[in-house]
Amino acid sequence: MERWEITRDLATRLVAAQFPRWAHLPLAPVGLPGWDNVTFRLGERLSVRLPSAAGYVAQVEKEHRSLPFLAPRLPLPIPEPVARGVPGSGFPWPWSVFGWLDGDPAAAVRADDLVNFAVDVAGFLAALAAVEASDGPAAGEHSAFRGGPLAVFDEEVRGAISVVAREVDTRAATEAWEASLAAPFDGDPVWVHGDVTGSNLLVVDGRLAAVLDFGCCAVGDPACDLAIAWTLFHDESRRAFRERLASDKPAWLRGRGWALWKALITLAEAVRTEAPGPEPAAVRSGWRVGARGVIAEVLADASRGRE
Repeated sequence: MERWEITRDLATRLVAAQFPRWAHLPLAPVGLPGWDNVTFRLGERLSVRLPSAAGYVAQVEKEHRSLPFLAPRLPLPIPEPVARGVPGSGFPWPWSVFGWLDGDPAAAVRADDLVNFAVDVAGFLAALAAVEASDGPAAGEHSAFRGGPLAVFDEEVRGAISVVAREVDTRAATEAWEASLAAPFDGDPVWVHGDVTGSNLLVVDGRLAAVLDFGCCAVGDPACDLAIAWTLFHDESRRAFRERLASDKPAWLRGRGWALWKALITLAEAVRTEAPGPEPAAVRSGWRVGARGVIAEVLADASRGRE
């Protein structure tokens, strides 16, 4: 099934066939559609979440298993699985109904609230990393390798650098990437969210109110969750985020590598497709700046030796 085939009508048929008690509720697409899943709001208090490709199906089982374990151990609300759907109505994969969480995406945070918001996000990540992790899912394909080693993406990054050679300083980008690869992870594996980005963070009155989308969660290296330091935070808010997490130099270098990887592949895709305007992935993810801006900030930090 193609992503464009996952429509409101399909979701309506699935709900009516498998959960008729909710068939009377209005169903509508959400503002930020995401990528791994297509999400619809169902009534006032529910959401429907449909994997957008076969590669994301493993996330369904993982979220239904992991989220009830994590929720009571975290300081803020996270999605609550309410029901699990099965293939049907022309849809080939399992799917989920979740409780709805109120709030606006982090793009709504005002500039003068960003430092406090960065501390909020760091506090949540610290609490997540403190949850007992021995029975959690080890990083791997189900988490898009979030929590795993950056080296998995080495070939992809070097290919992206060649594609964007007219857009960025390729030597500086290569050096920054190699510095991230060389930074060791020698700590204990911990819970990671895997996709800490503006569109997955809900805000009420300028403060973090809830965290969405644990499809990429895993147990592994928490550096992947540091990429938001460059995609959303900057200057004072970036410093506050790092200080709250007490990130050491190797972790910060790896986190910078995660931000560089995502920005490079996002920009490379925009260059390949000659897409005008903002890169769709950056808009969808709720970044403060586009991929070019993220790359520029990563390379500026690298050149100043901010490690």
